[in-house]
Amino acid sequence: MRVIFCGTAAFAVPSLHALAQHHDVVLVVTQQDRPAGRGRKPQMPPVKLAAAEHNLAVIQPHSLRKKAVVAELASAAADVIVVTAYGKILPMAILDLPPHGCLNVHASLLPRHRGAAPVTAAILAGDAVSGVTIMQMDEGLDTGPILRQRSLRLTGKETTGTLTTTLSQLGADLLIPTLEDWVVGCIEPQPQDDSRATYAPLLKKQDGIVQWDRDADTICRHVRAMQPWPGAVTFWDSRQLKILRAQPATGSIGETPGRVIRHQKDLAVVAGTGIVVLEEMQMAGKRALPAIDFLHGYGAIVGAVLHAPCVVS
Repeated sequence: MRVIFCGTAAFAVPSLHALAQHHDVVLVVTQQDRPAGRGRKPQMPPVKLAAAEHNLAVIQPHSLRKKAVVAELASAAADVIVVTAYGKILPMAILDLPPHGCLNVHASLLPRHRGAAPVTAAILAGDAVSGVTIMQMDEGLDTGPILRQRSLRLTGKETTGTLTTTLSQLGADLLIPTLEDWVVGCIEPQPQDDSRATYAPLLKKQDGIVQWDRDADTICRHVRAMQPWPGAVTFWDSRQLKILRAQPATGSIGETPGRVIRHQKDLAVVAGTGIVVLEEMQMAGKRALPAIDFLHGYGAIVGAVLHAPCVVS
């Protein structure tokens, strides 16, 4: 089968590997190289690197709406287009190109968590189950009919990073049999129930700021959801502090939310309800430390009130 693959992020890489092993990937479409790291040097997206491993042709158009781009995709004469974590919406001129349409591998059980950050949204919401959906694409945002889904029960310990890795492989494993059954007409698409839809907007840097007036469970889900980016961030006076790992604990302290305390042998922070036990932290520009080691170097934090950047303690 001739396939055009559109993807950018690391989530898409296992799907590309699977397609390259089973079908003829005639073209890979990915986003442009972006500056990254301290030197701000252009970095190739993960999908471009993966495509190079298979010696696949790659294009990185700035826009998919230009006639020349549509013509190039049309000239590839693909049977189907597969889209996974590409980061751009395909216009109708491209959706209409392949005879078997365009399929998308999405990291949620649609219609729950449509949008750009479904894995983060699942952790923030405290979902007990996540999974992947393979759907037939239309002009909407993750609104097309569902071909197949596979679910995964969550442990409550996942971060966005670890769950993304797990779901990326789950999606790749589901993609190949679904694609082959779809092309021969063995799947009846199921329309989504729009009344059950929720949305997962693109994550912004400021989304990482910890709100200590929330309950401890919510805060600890936030810490996991913000890993690896943008990180769960708070401030001690004017110094930025990342919370890398934390666990909720019960108890009513009657203290200001954000106050750092000693809770038995642990370092903890008072939440709106309950206590957040800190396990690993990182001061800006410093290495990450377990809480017990952090206390050795920053013992003065006990008694301080952690806050958002707009608040003076």
